[in-house]
Amino acid sequence: MSDLLKNIDARTKLAGTNKLEILLFTLGLDQRSGRRETFGINVFKVREVMRTPEITQAPEMPSSVEGMVSLRGTLVPVIDLAKYAGIATESRPEIMIVSEYNGHTQGFLVEAVDTILRLDWSVMRVPPDMLTMQMGGLVTAVTELESGKLVMMLDVEKVLAETTAGVSEIDVNTIIQDKNFVTKTVYFADDSVVARRQIEMTLDAMQVRHMHAINGKRAWDDLLRLAQSADIQGKSVKDLVQLILTDVEMPEMDGYMLTRMIKSDPRFVGIPVLMHSSLSGLSNQKLGQSVGVDGYVAKFEPHKLSETIANFLLKDA
Repeated sequence: MSDLLKNIDARTKLAGTNKLEILLFTLGLDQRSGRRETFGINVFKVREVMRTPEITQAPEMPSSVEGMVSLRGTLVPVIDLAKYAGIATESRPEIMIVSEYNGHTQGFLVEAVDTILRLDWSVMRVPPDMLTMQMGGLVTAVTELESGKLVMMLDVEKVLAETTAGVSEIDVNTIIQDKNFVTKTVYFADDSVVARRQIEMTLDAMQVRHMHAINGKRAWDDLLRLAQSADIQGKSVKDLVQLILTDVEMPEMDGYMLTRMIKSDPRFVGIPVLMHSSLSGLSNQKLGQSVGVDGYVAKFEPHKLSETIANFLLKDA
């Protein structure tokens, strides 16, 4: 099954092309709706795919966490995605997707994996409000394949936040603060509700003004409007925004493409772009550097986020 994940070198060349590869999987036939929905996860977050191993029960775990498995000597939590998503199915999950992101490894139990598709982020749409409510905010993007099949991208960061200790709480005492921050503005883009909330809390604790968008395309549209506004006021864009923070995975336009657009437009000269992602491997950092990012910070580490932002903001203080 891990043959699905070969040719990683070819995949790393997708940076800046606004393309991604997703592994399709199903969670079983939903007894309530009679449908078998198709989901997707970014291949960059998948370490391997295997038959479900023996799971050891662990006490005081959320209901969707089946227990722990030992993978090459490391204990890894195992999450039943059907239970987590509230999908009532009678089938037992036979496959485990081992996912690694933000420095954490976890197993996701699924019914079956299908194939890997290469898509353009522009065909990934923000989910309609009805679907968002139905799935409890679990879906960050949707796309319709040529066959008419609907594919839903899971917000794995939300899963991590609610089933493991992978998301740090904000400790205001660890957040970097400075009197000069009150005059600064940060613009950030992220499609995850959980990530946006933590960014906002961090910036609020720093007393930094902020604006945001839920994906790269909307962020770019906002930034173009800011550039027009700055021109009308006889200012530079840097007078209005002092730093841009972007996620990598976002529907319509990803963070690599957003960074490339910003760095190729002279109106944004002098505004640093920080990549803020749960894809925390060195290869992903190098991909960010290839499109011109000025820094990289892993998600869900509020102190490090505030420290990195502060280092850039204080350069201009």
